[in-house]
Amino acid sequence: MRHSRIGSLMVTDVVAVGPRTPFKKVAKLLAEHRISGVPVVDDDERVLGVISESDLLARQAGNPASQPHDPAAWPRWLRHLTGFRRTAAGIKERAVTAEELMSAPAIAVHAADTIAEGARTMASHRVERLPVLDEEDRLVGIVTRRDLLEVFLRPDADIRREIVDEVFVQAMWLAPDTVDVHVLDGVVTLRGRMELRSDTEIAVRMVRQLDGVVMVVDELVSRIDDTRRRPVERTPQGIAGSPSAPS
Repeated sequence: MRHSRIGSLMVTDVVAVGPRTPFKKVAKLLAEHRISGVPVVDDDERVLGVISESDLLARQAGNPASQPHDPAAWPRWLRHLTGFRRTAAGIKERAVTAEELMSAPAIAVHAADTIAEGARTMASHRVERLPVLDEEDRLVGIVTRRDLLEVFLRPDADIRREIVDEVFVQAMWLAPDTVDVHVLDGVVTLRGRMELRSDTEIAVRMVRQLDGVVMVVDELVSRIDDTRRRPVERTPQGIAGSPSAPS
């Protein structure tokens, strides 16, 4: 089955900064490279945090020289940012280094993670780019939302073919028509009857991990629910089926 890894899509030429990098140099790097954020790394290339454009805006919004004297005259977004910063003790508005400016801890993924896992991480945290780490948690690349979106361009027919052939036939040893598989814009709907409830859960989990799958609608039913543990039957001698304790 296709489980493309983050490492196959990431950009390895990473623009990063150290914790003592001045604010103005960070802003200059973003502008020069036309990127929306940079990771902050220590001497061992371990990610300490991430600086995004919103962090820079928060810092600039806190600069009195850049604002009208009367806060009532500020744009609504600026008043909102300023209020947010004040509740956070105004650290970012006084930031002069990357360490003071960054958001930490960094939201990151590993090169060995699947693209689907990366996409879920990016969506759940509402970020547009993620540092990519190796097995020792060192920075090895950057992956963006645009990079991850490429996997969702797979045709629905290809996704359906992989689900039927590789999940249900090869992995679960079922006849091709056991489960009705419908795919529309990456949303997979599974309908049908399987023997065990645990098998339906395995099937849904496997399908959810496939490249190009946006969501799985589980309409599978099972003849036997083997996910519930049977109650233990007790007898005067102890638990049923177990040898009696020696007298």
